[in-house]
Amino acid sequence: MVRWGYWEYYKPEKPKEVKNGIKAKSKRGEIGTTWWSKRWIAVLESFSMGTRLTRGRSYARKGQVISIDVREGTVKSKVQGSGSKPYSVTIRMDPISDADWEKVADVMASKAIFAAKLLTGEMPADIEDAFAEAGISLFPVKLNDLETDCSCPDWANPCKHIAAVYYLLAERFDEDPFLIFKLRGRTKEDIIDALRKRRVSDASAEEEEGKSVKPLDECMDSFWEAGDALDSFSVNPTRPEVEAAVLRRLGDAPFSISKDNIATLLSKAYTVAGIAALQRASGEVGGEEGV
Repeated sequence: MVRWGYWEYYKPEKPKEVKNGIKAKSKRGEIGTTWWSKRWIAVLESFSMGTRLTRGRSYARKGQVISIDVREGTVKSKVQGSGSKPYSVTIRMDPISDADWEKVADVMASKAIFAAKLLTGEMPADIEDAFAEAGISLFPVKLNDLETDCSCPDWANPCKHIAAVYYLLAERFDEDPFLIFKLRGRTKEDIIDALRKRRVSDASAEEEEGKSVKPLDECMDSFWEAGDALDSFSVNPTRPEVEAAVLRRLGDAPFSISKDNIATLLSKAYTVAGIAALQRASGEVGGEEGV
């Protein structure tokens, strides 16, 4: 150890090797594959942490991180450095208030695509707009939004151990985008429950509006008449924004054909049928030959 001014500067030492550590899937280049994990990394890199992030990325790829536990507002981790015992890392981000979460849920429920994607485990590309509309941010805006601590002797914050956890969090976000919400104070169940309640409320309101429609037995004389409204009626089918949304929401079926789950086969069948339907609607030659 070398004394340097008021700080204690520790000469870098090779970290102790870890067996069965958590290694980043990415061996080189960027870490994170989805837009939301890349957004997380881009935000961190915008804070100008210099070589600390680079060294942390190296730790993440070597497998020096032993464990990561994402809780509401907090991440707890163990990282093996050059010391005899793993260091304890804590990352905190202030949870969003209940009132602000209600605002965000209202915005998300008002746009069908948000609910559709979130209910199938996807993060909508413009989800940040919902938070911005509520006057808050999903991701950290400045470095001080992240409160971090590591039991290592390095005075730098974040140190390479914290930075390693930052990078591996990105890959955890790839696997489960709801972990980002959990870090801000809401679990996957909380989000889905809030969206479902709002959808039920909207359906009830539509049902009340529908009570003003005449019963069928009072419309029999004119039931089969096309009416003037059909003169301006047009059909313009498009590809769904969420492919096989219902199948993805339901998950795997309880049986398979050979080694393929029936849900996987149905998803392929729906895709082929959908393409054929679009071709017919646009006047193109249909059938599998045109797929």
